[in-house]
Amino acid sequence: MGLPEERHNEYKSKVKLNKHSMIQDLTGENISSGIIASTMVMTGPALIILQAAAAGGFTDQQTINWMFAVYFFGGVYSILMPLLYRIPIAGGHSITGVAFLATITAQYTYPELIGGYVMSGLLIFLVGISGLFTKIIGWVPKEVIASMLGGLVAGYVVKLVPAIQEMPLVGGAALISFLFFTRYVKKFPPVLAAVVAAFTVLFFTADLNPAKEISYFLPSWQTPEFTWMGLVTIALPLAMLILSNDAAPGIGALESSNFKPPIRKIVSSSGVFSVITSFFGGQCANIAGMMSAICAGPDSGPREKRYMGAVVAGAITIVFGIFAWKIVPFIQSLPQAFVSLLAGFALIGVLHSSLQMGFSGNRYRLSALAAFIVTLSGISILHISAPVWGLVAGAVLARTVER
Repeated sequence: MGLPEERHNEYKSKVKLNKHSMIQDLTGENISSGIIASTMVMTGPALIILQAAAAGGFTDQQTINWMFAVYFFGGVYSILMPLLYRIPIAGGHSITGVAFLATITAQYTYPELIGGYVMSGLLIFLVGISGLFTKIIGWVPKEVIASMLGGLVAGYVVKLVPAIQEMPLVGGAALISFLFFTRYVKKFPPVLAAVVAAFTVLFFTADLNPAKEISYFLPSWQTPEFTWMGLVTIALPLAMLILSNDAAPGIGALESSNFKPPIRKIVSSSGVFSVITSFFGGQCANIAGMMSAICAGPDSGPREKRYMGAVVAGAITIVFGIFAWKIVPFIQSLPQAFVSLLAGFALIGVLHSSLQMGFSGNRYRLSALAAFIVTLSGISILHISAPVWGLVAGAVLARTVER
């Protein structure tokens, strides 16, 4: 009887140690990254969901289900995965997936859409456990992956300039705060200082009138309808978008920050969470590319503690999912230039480190440049976005011309 008690005590001591370690790993930098990453997924993407729901003629109940599902389960994913692997694997939902659904929601019944979401999650799960995605990522040089990430975030950072021009008081205050804290206050994250300054000035200078509130409904289980047309026209494109526009950039961001992500488990778990999310009315819950890039970047502090940025982002996202019916009207009132401002400051460090890794050596300079330019172009072919075509172009050049 003594041995089980000893093991029990040992287990309790390990749990206490892990909790203590988590609290110690919280820093100003990773908290700042978590706040900014969650802000990105809670602003523009939330508005796209509302637009897609309106286009499909969704009821208030269906809209609430959608908002709750993607943010709640995306937040749970963003907490569990970082704690399991001590890697900043941030979770969310696919922005490009929502943009795609906005064009087709009016063409299908609600149960058919739910069935398409479920099949999409199953496809992602099968791709993950097969190891196919791991082989594809392993074939691409790290320099190409880093350059792809640089091209992906460069567009967001460039929007800083017109955003500051459009909102000179808010943007100027954020820029001055960012530069001041970068130069003189090393212990406080400059990005968080910029965000606080921007919100403070916006609060005193702008008239934010929240849109009409959505009535609250308790999220409920949704019944899917499976069709061959749903598989071909909803599930396949949606799965391709999630794998190419979220999984690939997210894993690439982790690898470019010198982490070793468990690719097969990340992709397969994204499929599992997406299936669960589907039964509550959401299209997916998976690794989030841009959020992972922010949490894994150098502005998130010491590398071994960056995983807590994803945990913070997940906790905030869960709260947003529960209270989305109350928060979304406020988000709708934020100027688009302000959202661009936050994203630009959040990704400055990611852009710098990506370009440094992609172009610091001489081995794959042409391949890295091709990946950067193609990604920056923003092209979309066959519903596959520029980051994937950038990876393809860079990898082909690396394996042929610069072999």
